[in-house]
Amino acid sequence: MDGRQTVLQMKYARLIDQLAKRLGVSTEEAMGVFYHTQTFQMIQQGVADLHCRSDRYLVDELLLELGKLSVA
Repeated sequence: MDGRQTVLQMKYARLIDQLAKRLGVSTEEAMGVFYHTQTFQMIQQGVADLHCRSDRYLVDELLLELGKLSVA
């Protein structure tokens, strides 16, 4: 695995952990949700350098996508 993939895998792990906490679900459940989101697909494809965004920003984006966070 090259360095870029290692860094992405570490980011995914942090996002899944934070997503689990914010949704109040297990890590396994959060993993299942995360890997089926459009946000994950866009990070993986390198769209808009999303992988450079903060973990908090990306978790908020995931929650928005899932309809679990509202924008005031």
